[in-house]
Amino acid sequence: MQPPFHSDSNAPFFFIAFGQPLGRTKKLPTASCHALSRRDRQAAPSYHSSMASLGLVLLVAVVVSAALMPPSAVAQQLTPDYYASTCPNLEAIVRRSVQQSMAQSQIAAPAALRLFFHDCAVMGCDASIMIVNSNGDDEWRNTANQSLKPEGFQAILSAKAAVDSNQQCQYKVSCADIMALVAREAVFLSGGPYYQVELGRFDGRVSTRDSVRLPSVNFTLDQLNAFFSGLGFSQNEMVALLGAHTLGAADCPFFQYRIGDPSMDPSLASQLRGTCGSNPSGGFAFFDPSPVRFDNAFYRNLQGGRGLLGTDQVLYSDQRSRSAVDSYASNQGAFFTDFVAAITKLGRIGAKTAATGEIRRVCNFPN
Repeated sequence: MQPPFHSDSNAPFFFIAFGQPLGRTKKLPTASCHALSRRDRQAAPSYHSSMASLGLVLLVAVVVSAALMPPSAVAQQLTPDYYASTCPNLEAIVRRSVQQSMAQSQIAAPAALRLFFHDCAVMGCDASIMIVNSNGDDEWRNTANQSLKPEGFQAILSAKAAVDSNQQCQYKVSCADIMALVAREAVFLSGGPYYQVELGRFDGRVSTRDSVRLPSVNFTLDQLNAFFSGLGFSQNEMVALLGAHTLGAADCPFFQYRIGDPSMDPSLASQLRGTCGSNPSGGFAFFDPSPVRFDNAFYRNLQGGRGLLGTDQVLYSDQRSRSAVDSYASNQGAFFTDFVAAITKLGRIGAKTAATGEIRRVCNFPN
């Protein structure tokens, strides 16, 4: 299996979403498999234009608690002004880079946002999802992570290249912090809330395939709560965090089993039957009617029985979480406030210190 990126000395290295960059096509095509080669690790990373197949879009993985730093300890380490003296223009540099990535492909925002979730929920927020190990034992090669879109990796590493091209900032900003900043820009530039990002994470040195554990797309609320509570989230925080599904789309294999579900809106079921019946492996559907805008339409969809994934629709079908869905569906401001609190909390999970991590020169390889 080959990574969703390769090295190229002439270009900067470059979840779920769809299609090709808008500069190449006006319509959103289905995804195709990609094959990329790893070359010399000293070359500046670049991204292959082919795309990975769509896949699992759940945001979290089960984590081994011993591997993660307690949130209280992390909160003392992280601060929004961590780079105020070493890289004062950091956030402006990252924003310009993300704007460019989003202009090239509308996949970039949802892909980068979900990449951040998948990183934090496994080994902590340490950019271990970016590592490519020569022996093939790394996180991205776990089957559950094969859904992570190349455009997400591209957005992160394009931002890293932009930061390191600034002489004052060069090799001073961790890949983990860049991932957190890119995730914020993905939300904000898609119409969502702006929020301060706590910084000061160091990059991890370890990435293993077996460290990844993802819940199934048909989990019950009890099962979802068990997974999220392992990350330190309450049920309401989980409902807010899953609102990130307002961006992007899902692949037919991950919701096709629900088309006969009586809880699904009949008109949606008919539409999905046509989409997936003609192209079961390559077809996709949007999570909500505004797939490139960060808003509360995801929750209104759930109220109407139009959730794609079982793990999404259960948030409304189960009475214990329905009130949170209703609240966010009727009050976008409440959703934004709670989402910011939840993603900030996510960003504190397992942050590495100078003693346990490093600042990678190239995000794909430990120094």
